[in-house]
Amino acid sequence: MQPVKPEPRVYSRKGARPSGRDPAPSRWSYRMHRMWLTPAYRRMLRVGLPGLLVAGLALWFLSDKARVEDITTWVDETKRAVEERPEFMIKVLSIEGASPELADAVREQLALRLPLSSFDIELEPMRQNVESFNAVASARMRIKPGGVLVVEIVERQPAVLWRHVGGLSLLDAEGNLVAGAAARTDWPDLPLVAGQGVEQAVPEALALIAAAAPLAGRLRGLMRVGERRWDVILDRGQRIQLPEKNAVAALERLIALDQARDMLDREITVVDFRNPLRPTVRLTSYGVEEIQKIRDFEFGR
Repeated sequence: MQPVKPEPRVYSRKGARPSGRDPAPSRWSYRMHRMWLTPAYRRMLRVGLPGLLVAGLALWFLSDKARVEDITTWVDETKRAVEERPEFMIKVLSIEGASPELADAVREQLALRLPLSSFDIELEPMRQNVESFNAVASARMRIKPGGVLVVEIVERQPAVLWRHVGGLSLLDAEGNLVAGAAARTDWPDLPLVAGQGVEQAVPEALALIAAAAPLAGRLRGLMRVGERRWDVILDRGQRIQLPEKNAVAALERLIALDQARDMLDREITVVDFRNPLRPTVRLTSYGVEEIQKIRDFEFGR
């Protein structure tokens, strides 16, 4: 009698108990597992689905107009309550670096109704508004603790008094208009310049005035001629006509000549220095008569 061979055993995995079930996953389980491993599917479940749920709830919540109006009113009231807190309120306007007249004009131009919340103020448009004044070279605005709005102004300083067809005006050292002037006597310390095109030549005018310091007691002003050159006006009706180029050097040369020979103390009305290589002079009628007498005497007439 031959021995009976045992039947082979089926194991699901090593060391597991023998089982008759197939260890492979089902088709549905395999597909779900593969789908869950897809990044787009996981992102949709983790982000997209909650986002859609929140959006749906928000649309449902905001579908009621009365509820929306209540929320809007609450937000506005909360915002206004924060903006009107004492630490955000501006109570004082301080203007620094300006004359009293200019400060009053700036206050009137800004027309601020204080107290005012700092959230209701736009500093840049206000700064541009202040700099629109001719007398203001630059302005800076800042809010200091304690509710103080400070306007720091750099005011233009008048350098010359300009006489033109419209009257009198004040110009700074760069030729910028500062303000109008009522009379010459209001600005006795400023040099007087006249003519068209003075605004573009103020630096040269100031250089000529500095060079004419030896004639300061006699200097009455400068005249711009043809918007291209200067005439120096002295007392006794004397006029020095300067060239278009190197006017300062020509004036210094003439002053040196006057200091050596007292030329300007003579009966001269015009010194034409437009051509420095050939200067000419024009005499007064009295000077012409005196020269004629000298000539007559020399020739025995």
